Amino acid sequence: MTTKETIDLGEFQFQSGESIPSLEVAYETYGEFEGDNAVLICHALTGSAHVARRPDAGDGTAGQARAWWGDVVGPGKAIDTTEYYVVCANAPGSCYGTTGPSSTNPETGEPYGTDFPPVTIGDWTRAQRRLLDELGVGRLHAVVGGSVGGMNVLDWLRRYPDDVERAAGVATAARLDAQCLALDTVARRAITSDPNWNGGHYYGGAEPEEGLARARQIGHIMYLSKTSMARKFGRRSAGRETVQETPPDPAAAFFPYREVESYLDYQAEKFTDRFDANSYLYLTRAMDDFDLSAGYESDADALAAFEGELLLLSFTGDWHFTVEQAEVVAEAARDADVNVAHHVVDSDHGHDAFLVEPEKVGPPLSELLETGLSGRTITDTNPEIEDENDSFAPVHTSLFSK
Repeated sequence: MTTKETIDLGEFQFQSGESIPSLEVAYETYGEFEGDNAVLICHALTGSAHVARRPDAGDGTAGQARAWWGDVVGPGKAIDTTEYYVVCANAPGSCYGTTGPSSTNPETGEPYGTDFPPVTIGDWTRAQRRLLDELGVGRLHAVVGGSVGGMNVLDWLRRYPDDVERAAGVATAARLDAQCLALDTVARRAITSDPNWNGGHYYGGAEPEEGLARARQIGHIMYLSKTSMARKFGRRSAGRETVQETPPDPAAAFFPYREVESYLDYQAEKFTDRFDANSYLYLTRAMDDFDLSAGYESDADALAAFEGELLLLSFTGDWHFTVEQAEVVAEAARDADVNVAHHVVDSDHGHDAFLVEPEKVGPPLSELLETGLSGRTITDTNPEIEDENDSFAPVHTSLFSK
């Protein structure tokens, strides 16, 4: 059983204090709700509610045709929709069906543009909680998310700790580091310096496609590792017939147009066809603003009320959300006496690993949902764990190797 719906949650006040008269949330559900089997999945930055493949024609959501985690979520998959009632909702501020800057302001009849209130990850969590209330879902069997969706998971643990039995944060962190903040800043300025941005009120006219394209290219560089880029592209020439430079650079004709350039241009062209520039601004700011310890004395204090189980997955080749950043969260959870495991996956795919290596992501997630952290494929960076007999046993840092 699957559903693809939009629900109006009515007036919504954002953490900024600003309100909108109507927050519509696009969501999809998979499987049947049995009272205690609900799993909420939190999407990454430019993801949608379309997390798993659907049997209905088209299999698309607002221009995003492919299910973004279709190899992990579905019948017989790691997050098995024949066992669990899976819910995925598009975040406020996005452009895949949930109210955001490109939506019509009912009070003016015009798109909000940058008059839309600032959005935080806390707003995403609160909207998800209200959606689940409407669906009749109380306590979640699990909440799972990757990248900024993993930050969304951590926000659930500090905001609604009693509502979650198990949680998985995949390729995520308690906060972004300075390098990623800097790159996000440059990406946003690529958009806002595009002449067509027009202060965010470009709807109905020329859109800031060039600025959005450059912003997305910066993002793609962040998502790949040096090793994966060397393997995929090297220094190979792509051929002049594929050049898409705008405006054209006459001097460039002397030099090779490389495969890595072609890849970035192709990804940018696809992205500008399906995503809204203002939404990119809003969602990256929400990610940059997140700090697990905000309002608390420490990360440990923020997690202290959570009494369930927390699994953290990180990837050795990921420099966007690093293994070290995940370990900071794991150490905070241990300090707070939260039952936690930090499972490190050996991978050279970079940040994209959580999307492109389902064979490594799936087993620990499946076992977390089925048996908890005692699952045999789940490992921990903590070199010693205490068993029920007060003895200690070593735990390997990673089960998988390339």
